[in-house]
Amino acid sequence: MLTKYIIAFLISMVPLIELRGALPYALAAGIPTLNAYIVCIIGNMLPVPVIFFFARKVLEWGADKKYIGKFFTFCLEKGHKGGAKLTEKASSKGLFLALMLFVGIPLPGTGAWTGTLAASILDMDFKTSVLAVVLGVILAGLIMGGATMLGLQIVR
Repeated sequence: MLTKYIIAFLISMVPLIELRGALPYALAAGIPTLNAYIVCIIGNMLPVPVIFFFARKVLEWGADKKYIGKFFTFCLEKGHKGGAKLTEKASSKGLFLALMLFVGIPLPGTGAWTGTLAASILDMDFKTSVLAVVLGVILAGLIMGGATMLGLQIVR
C-alpha cells in the first residue's frame, strides 16, 4: 500500500499531470479518500516555491542562449502578455481570484506549475500567490475527486 501512496505523490509532482492525474489514480488504487487528497495536494504543492523563486530566473537566463533562447523568450513573452491582460482587467483581489480559478479548473496546462510561473512573472507576492495556488489545487481536487468517484460508481 505504501507503494501506491508514493506513486500518487510522485504523479502529483509531474508538470501537466499534477493532482489532476494523481488523485484519480490514488482513488482508483484504493487509497482512502482523505489520505489521497492529502498526499496529492502536498505532492502538487511541493514544487511551488522552487517554481516561484527560480523558474523566471532560469527563463530570463536562457533567453539569450543559442539553442534554448527562442523557446525561453517565447515563454517569457507569453507570460508577460497574459499577465498584462490579466492585470489590466483585475484589481489585486481580482488577480488573486483569477489565479485561484486558473489553477482550480482542471484543464491541461492550468495547474499549480503554470499558475505559479504566471504569478512569478506578474511579480505577485509569494504568500498571496501560494494561497491562491493552494486554494486552486484544492478546488481542482474537489472537481477531480467528484468526477473520479462518480466514474468509479458507474463502473462498479
